[in-house]
Amino acid sequence: MTGRSLRTPLCDLLGCEVPVLLAGMGGVSRWELAAAVSTAGGYGMLGMVREAPSLIAEEITALRAATDRPFAVNLIPAATEPGLLDAQIACCLDLGVTAFTFFWDVMPEVVARVKQAGCLVLHQVGTLEAATMAEDAGADVIIAQGIESGGHVHGRRPAFALAKDILARTRLPVVVSGGIATGEDLAEALAMGASGVQCGTAFLATEESFAHPYHKARVVEATGEDTVLTDIFVLNWPKGAAVRVIGNSVTQGLAGNYMGHDPGALPRETIAWDADQPRLRFSTDSPLRTTTGDLEAMALYAGQSASSIHDIPPAGKRLADMVARAQNIQKTGALT
Repeated sequence: MTGRSLRTPLCDLLGCEVPVLLAGMGGVSRWELAAAVSTAGGYGMLGMVREAPSLIAEEITALRAATDRPFAVNLIPAATEPGLLDAQIACCLDLGVTAFTFFWDVMPEVVARVKQAGCLVLHQVGTLEAATMAEDAGADVIIAQGIESGGHVHGRRPAFALAKDILARTRLPVVVSGGIATGEDLAEALAMGASGVQCGTAFLATEESFAHPYHKARVVEATGEDTVLTDIFVLNWPKGAAVRVIGNSVTQGLAGNYMGHDPGALPRETIAWDADQPRLRFSTDSPLRTTTGDLEAMALYAGQSASSIHDIPPAGKRLADMVARAQNIQKTGALT
C-alpha cells in the first residue's frame, strides 16, 4: 500500500499505513475482513459485540495467523451483560490485545480497566458531549459517527459537522465515520483536519466480509435514499437504540412510525437460524454467511454511502482505490 502522502499521526499511533479504519461491525468484521484491511495498510477491527470469549479467542488467533499488522477489538459495554463483558475483556487482555474500540454509552470504568493494562482506546461517539466524556475517561482516539452511518447510530448530526465541532474542542485525533466510501470522502476528511476515516458499509460489501451474500447484494443495489433510520430492530439492545438499515418488509409495515418501539412489546418470533441459534424478528442480528431463513426480514444494515458502492471486490482493492483517488485529489487539488 502506497499512501505516504495520506499518512497522519494517527497512523503512527495505530501502526497502520493509511488512516482508513474498518468499522467493528458485529458479526461482519471477523478475522478474514480485519486481516484483509490491515494487510492492505488500513486498520482492522474485530466486531465482537456480545460474542463468547471462546469465539473471540478463535478470531484473534486466526487474525494473527493471517497478518502481523495491528488491530483492535470492538466491544459494546452498554449492550453487553456485565458478566460477559468482564469475560470478554479478560480474554482479550490474556491474549495480549493492545487496542479496543468502544461504542454507545461512555463507561469510564471500562475505559480505565483497559487503559491500566496499557491498551489504546478508540471511542466512537455520536455527540459532542459524549466525545468530551470519552476524552475525560482516557480515550486516545475519538471516532465521530454521523447520522449517515449504517448499523447502530448514536447521534443525529451529519458526520462532518459533528467532527468539525469535536475537532474544535479536543486535543485527540478525530476520525470521521458515516457515509464514507470514496477517495473524495477521505480527502475531504483530511482537508478539514480530521486524522482519518472509518468505513463500515464500504467494507461490508467485500469478498472477505462475513455478511451473507444476500446482504452484500442488497447494499450494491441500494442507494442512500433506500436506507431508513429506525428502532424497530431493537431486541438485544437498550430501548431507543436506532439503526440505519435498507428498507424491507418490516420497515415498510411501520407506516412511517420508525421510532419509539418498546422491546418489551415486540413478539419473539424465530425467523432465521445460525446453526442452533435462533434469530428473532426485530432483533439486531443481521444475516451472516452462516444464516438460513427469512433473510429479507432481518436487519440489513447499510449507511447512506451505499449510493457509492456498486460491486463486491476484495477489501484490499476497495481500500487501494479509495487511497489512490484521495492521493490524486491531494495532488491535483480537485476536491471541491
